[in-house]
Amino acid sequence: MEAKGLDWLLVPLHQLVSWGAAAAMVFGGVVPYIPQYRDIRRTQNAEGFSTYVCLVLLVANILRILFWFGRHFESPLLWQSVVMILTMLLMLRLCTEVRVANELNVKRRFFAASRWSSCGRAVTPSRPRTSC
Repeated sequence: MEAKGLDWLLVPLHQLVSWGAAAAMVFGGVVPYIPQYRDIRRTQNAEGFSTYVCLVLLVANILRILFWFGRHFESPLLWQSVVMILTMLLMLRLCTEVRVANELNVKRRFFAASRWSSCGRAVTPSRPRTSC
């Protein structure tokens, strides 16, 4: 008799725990990439991040979605794949932008250095170009 009296509390609590577990499954794989994204964006340096990891995770999650069409599994796992694919695409976009910007800066610096140097000595507006 006492168990039936607590049903009004246990049923919503069970639903809440179930939704919380599903949300943890969906977004749990993305959480480690948030500090990496912020760090790459702050430092404008993607040297330590491997794009091969993104490739492997993209292929794995795409295969999981394709598998879902053949044999359905729990929907939180399907949503986890969708969220992970979006996350990996965002990480690849950020890494590509940062690496392209860094390469352009290096090329600009190299061009500027080669333009202002002659025979190993730096040429400044006050120092004229000398012949070698």
